Amino acid sequence: MIGHLQTNKVKYIVPKVKMIHSLDRLSLAKELNKRANMNSLTINALIEVNVAEEESKFGLKIQEVVPFIEEVLKFKNIRVKGLMTIAPYTENVESIRYVFKELYKLKEDISRRNYENLSMDYLSMGMTNDYEVAIEEGSNMIRIGTGIFGTRNY
Repeated sequence: MIGHLQTNKVKYIVPKVKMIHSLDRLSLAKELNKRANMNSLTINALIEVNVAEEESKFGLKIQEVVPFIEEVLKFKNIRVKGLMTIAPYTENVESIRYVFKELYKLKEDISRRNYENLSMDYLSMGMTNDYEVAIEEGSNMIRIGTGIFGTRNY
């Protein structure tokens, strides 16, 4: 599941997804844990981080991530598998390289903490317009929907 997830939609998707790519608040973690438990499942999740602190995007600020993870680790039916970010859209992708560097540094910091039941296997960053820079900065999961399907018609 990629994209912002409303808490009231969790009951519909828990049995149908392999990984949530946008865990960004405690209320969502609580509901995911509850529904996963009801379905005898463990939910894999990526923590969404709003590195650039854009008001138009969801996600935690960098300094909020470690305390958030420490709370999520209390839930038995959620496994944090990595981090995800969406960089600001720009034609000059070099201007957003710092977003990917910062998330990589955060991933490394979290990995060094050796939390139980947590891995930093996935660093999901990079979209059609910026995935090359994201890969250069350590991404191992990219989202290239526009590159495959074309631009959306709104």
